[in-house]
Amino acid sequence: MNREITAKEVRLISAEGVQLGVIPLIEAIALAEKDQLDLAEVNPNSVPPVCRIMDYGRFKYKQTKKEKEAKKKQHVVKVKEVKIRPQIEEHDYKVKLDNSKKFLEKGNKVKLTLLFRGREMAHKEIGEALLKKFCGEILESKLGAVEAEAKLFGKAITLVMSPLKMH
Repeated sequence: MNREITAKEVRLISAEGVQLGVIPLIEAIALAEKDQLDLAEVNPNSVPPVCRIMDYGRFKYKQTKKEKEAKKKQHVVKVKEVKIRPQIEEHDYKVKLDNSKKFLEKGNKVKLTLLFRGREMAHKEIGEALLKKFCGEILESKLGAVEAEAKLFGKAITLVMSPLKMH
């Protein structure tokens, strides 16, 4: 910026974007000050460095505004957990399935946890069949895909599904 530039000559670009050629640094600063603007180094690595006459405060303001706008449009992916049991009733199963589909539609991941209690651990195949049915229905609806395969942790089997299309 302005007097912090160390080069003796600079390639100058006017405030309107017109190239003014290679001129001494002192002249470039004088031209910028005449219009009550700043001289900013745009490309310090070229020989001679490229400088532009601009309103630096306005430039900074526009940059932060662009960054905020870009941040607004970003979607943060959350992991939503859905817990089911091997002895789940049909209606409850449908509600959990519908909720999972809604989560995937919104672009969130779904962690499906199948909890076993007591002697249910002796019949893991019932739980695995339920998980396959659940995943099959989600895959059929083309909303999600299995991201992490089913794993047994203690008395629970977990599985992660991610959305196919992001909104």
